[in-house]
Amino acid sequence: MPSWRERWAPLALTARLRATIEALGDIFWIRPGLLVLGGALLGQAMVMMEQADIGLPLLPENWLYGGGEAGARDMLGAIAASTIGVAGTTFSITVAALSLASGQMGPRLLRNFVRDPGNQMALGIFLGTFAYCLVVLRTVRSMDEGSFVPQLGITLALLMALVCVATLVRFVHHIASSINVETVIEGVHAELLEAVELLEEGAPLPPAPHPAGTPVTLDVHGYLRAVDADALADWAAARQAVLVLNVRPGHYLFPCGAVAEVTPATETEAAREALRDALALGPRQAATQDLEFAVRQLVEVALRALSPGINDPFTAVAVLDRLGATLCALVPRRLPASRIERAGRTVLHRRVTDYAGLCDAMFHTIRQSAAGNPAVMIRLVEVLGRVRAVEPRAERRAELDRHVALVLAAGRIALTDPADAAALEACAPRPD
Repeated sequence: MPSWRERWAPLALTARLRATIEALGDIFWIRPGLLVLGGALLGQAMVMMEQADIGLPLLPENWLYGGGEAGARDMLGAIAASTIGVAGTTFSITVAALSLASGQMGPRLLRNFVRDPGNQMALGIFLGTFAYCLVVLRTVRSMDEGSFVPQLGITLALLMALVCVATLVRFVHHIASSINVETVIEGVHAELLEAVELLEEGAPLPPAPHPAGTPVTLDVHGYLRAVDADALADWAAARQAVLVLNVRPGHYLFPCGAVAEVTPATETEAAREALRDALALGPRQAATQDLEFAVRQLVEVALRALSPGINDPFTAVAVLDRLGATLCALVPRRLPASRIERAGRTVLHRRVTDYAGLCDAMFHTIRQSAAGNPAVMIRLVEVLGRVRAVEPRAERRAELDRHVALVLAAGRIALTDPADAAALEACAPRPD
């Protein structure tokens, strides 16, 4: 009979695979490295095809390079030198863009620039062309050496040089667009909406008290990026146990900290192994199962825009619009339930982000920083009112009303102009 590890391994792999794929996006060199390897292999393949006389008869003769070995070396050398030079320029522009983004929008948003496939592909195309030209160049031989000029390879090198020119033009446009604050906000908002789309529809199980069990510790540290809750619930059901998670995605795990509690105590060691398989850790947070991570990125942009050194309320307004759109996208969906049942019995209790906590993460710090800025405060009340108008659940509307009341209270204290105070009061939605 297979062990529980063998039976539940595919489910445990799902959470780990999602976390691994997201973590791979943070590694800048993967795509450039693959393109460099592809360029070297393509160069070798072109040379071997020409040596075997494959491909030449398929192309018109006037399409192929027709010069001698000296011209071939000059052309390949010029393409290689220019592409490696442009690659250095591309890297320098990327670093300058990262520095600008870090200063104006926060260092945590550097992750989005590093993950940008456009930047990675541009650098990879230049470096891949450089590697291709080097591989082909080493096969060019003069008459004294046996006279070999890879016409097909040199022709392809010329085409790749033209692709590099087009890539440079596109890269300049892309980097100029990517440092635009609206583009950055929209990119983070799209990531947040992707996380919302993963949520299920319907009503979750209501919360219930959980039993006090035996602490389960793990000798690991790092940010919890993903939890395979279904695998843990299936494990607990198979063992007739109850597992209580003390952490959720976004929390930092300390070595030997109690990440869970299990009942009965005899399942402590088995629960520790199950947790090792179901928890995915990393040096940074991820938005896949942590809605508040992407929310905090958006809020940070708004807070920096509201700082006295920048004083850009329009950026803060743009962030509020995206936060309101996120809450509207959440209307038909439910946040994860705090417990999971199997066969009518609760087997897993877990810490989750609820609607109140999500709204607090969205609006508390913006309201505190925008006190005295009537434009931002008015827009905040308008956004809350528009979300309230489409939200059918009474408990969520009550949470939105609470934030409206907080904004109005702050406005009565901070807004000294009667006209601004009256405008703020006028745009407030009427509670039920």
